[in-house]
Amino acid sequence: MTLNEEQKQKVIGWIKEGRKLSEIQNLIATEFGIRLTYMEVRLLVDDLKVMPIDNESEKKAEKKQPQVKPEDDAESKENEDVEVLSNVSVTIDKMTRPGSVMSGSVRFSDGVTAEWYVDEMGRLALMASKPGYRPSEQDVKKFQIELQKQLSGSGYI
Repeated sequence: MTLNEEQKQKVIGWIKEGRKLSEIQNLIATEFGIRLTYMEVRLLVDDLKVMPIDNESEKKAEKKQPQVKPEDDAESKENEDVEVLSNVSVTIDKMTRPGSVMSGSVRFSDGVTAEWYVDEMGRLALMASKPGYRPSEQDVKKFQIELQKQLSGSGYI
């Protein structure tokens, strides 16, 4: 993923024009003859320190979001975190399940429960009560944050 300065400036221009990463990926391939994966394009954009513009959703978000004073921002972040985490609850088993380092259960925001465990390799696994169940990405993030809090509160971390 070696682009010269001229190519980098061109990519920065495409980003500022509001091009999507997939478009930039195609332009790099056609104009520079360099094939990059989508992830490599994301990393390139990150390295260039330029944020892609999502025209539609950004404009809507700006209109809907009220202006917040800096001192109010920290307070609202804390309230937001508490509100977000209230939908997912995590417990740690007093007796760890066999073959695991630690285990417990979780109830996701949609009411589905699952057993979780961390194996000897440090991998986290979930076994939901519903076959084939996949929690939403937001619930997974909430679960990870709540699990970390529970583990640190119990002295594991």
